[in-house]
Amino acid sequence: MVEIRHLTATVAGRQVFYREAGPAEAPTVVLLHGFPTSSHMFRHLIPLLADRYHVIAPDHIGFGQSSMPSVEEFPYTFDALTDITAGLLGQLGVEKFAIYVQDYGAPIGWRLATRDPEQITAIITQNGNAYTDGFVDSFWRGLFAYAAAPGPDTEPPVRGALSLDSTRWQYLNGVPDPGLVSPDTWTHDQSLLDRPGNDEIQLRLFRDYPTNVDLYPALQEYFRTRQVPLLAVWGAGDAIFGPDGARAFRRDLPRAEIHLLDTGHFALESHLDTIAGYIRGFLGRTLR
Repeated sequence: MVEIRHLTATVAGRQVFYREAGPAEAPTVVLLHGFPTSSHMFRHLIPLLADRYHVIAPDHIGFGQSSMPSVEEFPYTFDALTDITAGLLGQLGVEKFAIYVQDYGAPIGWRLATRDPEQITAIITQNGNAYTDGFVDSFWRGLFAYAAAPGPDTEPPVRGALSLDSTRWQYLNGVPDPGLVSPDTWTHDQSLLDRPGNDEIQLRLFRDYPTNVDLYPALQEYFRTRQVPLLAVWGAGDAIFGPDGARAFRRDLPRAEIHLLDTGHFALESHLDTIAGYIRGFLGRTLR
């Protein structure tokens, strides 16, 4: 049985919770979670990688078990979340690592990669978007409208994304057999979203989301220049980041390995063993 340690570090005065497992001398894989979840989404994946890799899965500030300062105390931007992640890895002495990115984890991972390309050994993206091709308009139209003009006319639809119905939908959309997805997933996430003040945190991050799209040209240039090994394991039924977002990686990374799975946004909940198998094969080839 693989031991997973549940730890906390102080980074820039903030408490950052992270899960760590595997041999310290092995190649490191950093797992970066999305919205509205936490490193909890990797609870089953970590043991399937940690026999061979050193695995670190942090909770972003404002998520999971990490500190949740108010919007007056912390600048909730994707740059700031990246600064904390980079600070944590620096404290842990991690200089080179592969990244697994999903949803919000992608723009954080992309910033780590473009800031210091030498540190990234490989990328696994699971519904972690890097191209405008991936945006499903019916989902994103309201968020981008709110980001462009926050106010009483645009805020109600995005506040709906913080509801239990929306959190449940994120887990079940595109999943042919919903019975495979434990309701513990969305009830766990919702309990953290419902903490007083967390709604304002999420609204700040919604307003900052267009900065991620602004990063895409530099990111795609990084792909073309570095030809970093990339594996996309993508829920093809995702109504947030559609399968065209996965296919687009081959535009700049012709050797990218792309697998479209018959599931949705949180593909690990229904296709854990399949994804773990692809990751182990991919990392085994690229990190030798």
